[in-house]
Amino acid sequence: MKSHNETVRPRKILMATMRMDIGGAETHILELSKELARRGHEITVASHGGVFVPELTAAGVRHVDMPLHRRSLWAMVRSYFALRRLVKRERFSLVHAHARIPSFLCGLLLRRGKIPFVTTAHFTFVTGGVAGRLTNWGERTIAVSEDLKTYLIDNYKVPAEHIFTTVNGIDMERFAPGLSGEAVRAELGIEADAPMVLHVSRLDESPASVAEQLIDSAGARAEAQAGLHIVIVGGGDQFERLCEKARNVNAALGRTALHMTGPRTDINACIAASDVFIGVSRAALEAMSAEKPVVLAGHQGYAGIFGADKLDVSRETNFCYRGCELPTEAALLRDITACFAMDAAQRAAAGRYGRETVARYYSVGTMTDDTLRAYEATLALHPKRLLVSGYYGFNNAGDEAILDAFVQSVRDLPGSVELTILSNTPAETEKKHGVPAVYRFNIFSVLRAVRRADVLVSGGGSLLQDKSSTRSIIYYLSIIRLAKLFGKPVMLYANGIGPVSKPSNRRRVRRVVSRADIVTLREESSLTELVSMGVKGPELHVTADPIFLLSDADEAGAAEALRRAGVPGDKPLIGLSVRTLRTGSDFVAQMARFGDLVTEILGCHVVFIAMQRPYDVNVSRAIIERMTHPAYLLGNDLTPEALIGACGRMELVVAMRLHTMLFAAKAGTPVLGLVCDPKIAYFIEKLNMPSGGAVEDFDPVQLTEQAGAMLAERAAHQARLAEAVAEMDRGAWENGVYLSGLLG
Repeated sequence: MKSHNETVRPRKILMATMRMDIGGAETHILELSKELARRGHEITVASHGGVFVPELTAAGVRHVDMPLHRRSLWAMVRSYFALRRLVKRERFSLVHAHARIPSFLCGLLLRRGKIPFVTTAHFTFVTGGVAGRLTNWGERTIAVSEDLKTYLIDNYKVPAEHIFTTVNGIDMERFAPGLSGEAVRAELGIEADAPMVLHVSRLDESPASVAEQLIDSAGARAEAQAGLHIVIVGGGDQFERLCEKARNVNAALGRTALHMTGPRTDINACIAASDVFIGVSRAALEAMSAEKPVVLAGHQGYAGIFGADKLDVSRETNFCYRGCELPTEAALLRDITACFAMDAAQRAAAGRYGRETVARYYSVGTMTDDTLRAYEATLALHPKRLLVSGYYGFNNAGDEAILDAFVQSVRDLPGSVELTILSNTPAETEKKHGVPAVYRFNIFSVLRAVRRADVLVSGGGSLLQDKSSTRSIIYYLSIIRLAKLFGKPVMLYANGIGPVSKPSNRRRVRRVVSRADIVTLREESSLTELVSMGVKGPELHVTADPIFLLSDADEAGAAEALRRAGVPGDKPLIGLSVRTLRTGSDFVAQMARFGDLVTEILGCHVVFIAMQRPYDVNVSRAIIERMTHPAYLLGNDLTPEALIGACGRMELVVAMRLHTMLFAAKAGTPVLGLVCDPKIAYFIEKLNMPSGGAVEDFDPVQLTEQAGAMLAERAAHQARLAEAVAEMDRGAWENGVYLSGLLG
């Protein structure tokens, strides 16, 4: 099957977290949201806000403010109802929560399981008491390290197969060596050549412990490293207390050695300004990406100066060092002094190794890929139910080929989709296409199918036309109206519109199709027809017929079909596809005359291609009986791929049936169209092939001359056909892209 699956289905995703201030988890959400948006997904972040919100919105990520950062009952009630309104209004594909309160509220909201729910564990939580009961790990969980995965299994009994691991992805262009930190130094009043240590962390009760150690030992550090400046970036509930301690230390030293900046978004510039970085987790990785010496110190553990000997424990603990010895002032002083003692070559080597580590294990792309795998696994638990309405189960090879192509294309879509077909012969449809079907004229079965469906697809083919009857157009419009009555999204899929002649039917089409969500059309003339009827509201797109998505030709099936039909192999073959028309016996006689001329003058065998049983079979046999030379008949019991293969063995196909023309085109066989419907005229022009004129008054001799001329220039016709087919192939693929967007 031809596939264009380089494009992943765009999703509409809600990220819920406490706030978007400085912190490793928040930066993780920031980078993940930006990269998902860059890949075409629609991302909304719900949080209490913070310094990262402008960067989110600049990247096309929507932010919705709500008090998800507070544990008070009133704040959680407000947040719950705000989330409920948001989810109901926006119809997200998936909800992804990143902290305990948002995860608990989202889990409560999504407890009926109608929307896929994922969480990410960024750190450990208290497991007992009320706080432990406020934990919900979603249907699938992402852990940012292997030790967190083990923690979830041991403490929360999360099944191992439900946990995906990822990394803290780092934007290596933003955190690169060579960036200037002059502006930061100038702002803080730090001389260009003065030694500077940087620490970045949230300054809440536990994470602030390293910052406090740096403040408490600043005097000893200043003695060990003359003129040293220590810059602490971050905010939190301990910020004011630590600022007061820093002011007292500066007063005792008689100079500003400690700089408390509060939260900032220009962390890359702060890192560029520094000589040595102190910290853990994402902030440490950002400093490594910028090729700075890094002392790994956090409130959960201490590892010292990063190097190859620290890689395993760093990766196992996601650079947090849970379970390692805790930092001490003496250890910090020792390792900071060692960093400043490095010569230029040692500093460069340490910096290169740090950046190589980030590039190998911690890219934003890797983090996003891991996350998308978790999303797809969760979405697979919620298959989208697709109901397909069309002219199926009527023994029409063209429409069955459309359905076959549609089923194949849906199976290639990411995520899980369950199909149900409205068919005239459900058992035959189920056997042929391998998907459930219901009888299209059983009102109770149709009602159940529509109510159960998530999306209705109407098409493809020429469903909305009144040339055959008004009953047909009323049927298909009624199915669409029923779906909209139940609040279901509707897509008209690769439809051919018209002709719709009766004014009452044109009004019906306008009213109903205007309520559809997406309409794709297989030709420009169908778009013109809808516009002329006054259709407004849905997205209208010209794409192409779905059969261009079919798998490659079945050569073995084609050979067997020709053998069963008794087609000799001694002469070239010309295909002839006819249909029953109200043209009387003259049509049969004229077509028999054409078949004899092809045999006598062009020296070819005529092979009739029957597309709909019994009508095409009957008229083909009537023509064969009137011919003086032998001719052969392929039944319509062939698979679409075998029909394509059979057309590919012919020198030319002369067709009144649209899908015979398209099968031949897909096989690379030139076609000569006999116009019995406006759509035939359109596709003859679209394929850049000659027209044999209107079928009502065609001349057998002239048609034979045209066929002979095409055989003489067959290579040129094939080249033009190849260009047209390539364009239609792209258009057919776009049908699936639009359907993916509607599925969400």
